[in-house]
Amino acid sequence: MTAELPVATEPIVALTPTAVRQVKRQQEKTGKQGWYLRLGVRGGGCSGLSYVIDMENEPDPEFDSVYNVDDVNVVVDRKSALFLQGSTLDYNIKNLMEGGFVFNNPQAMRSCGCGTSFTAK
Repeated sequence: MTAELPVATEPIVALTPTAVRQVKRQQEKTGKQGWYLRLGVRGGGCSGLSYVIDMENEPDPEFDSVYNVDDVNVVVDRKSALFLQGSTLDYNIKNLMEGGFVFNNPQAMRSCGCGTSFTAK
C-alpha cells in the first residue's frame, strides 16, 4: 500500500513561466515527462547551504510535499521548505551558450558568486 503524498496548499517555491518552459523542455529531452521537479537544499557550498534541482519519479510521502505549477509537479522535502518558502525559481539565459536556473530566495542572507549556495537568515 502506497501512502498518499501531502499536497501543499500554496507553492513553496514559485516558478516563472521561463522556468516552467525549461523544466518541460528538460523533461522531454530526458524522457522524464510527468516526473517531479525536486527542489531542495543540502549542507555544503561556499555559503553553507546548496540548492538542489533534480527530476524524481517517486517522492517519499513521509518527507515530501507536492504541488503543481502549470503542469509541472514540484516536490520539496519538509526541511528544505523551511529554507525555500517564498522563493522563486527562474531560468536565465546569459547568451547562446549559457543559461541556468536561479533561485530568488528571501530566506537567503547572503549568496555565493556562482548562485548555487547561500547563507540562511
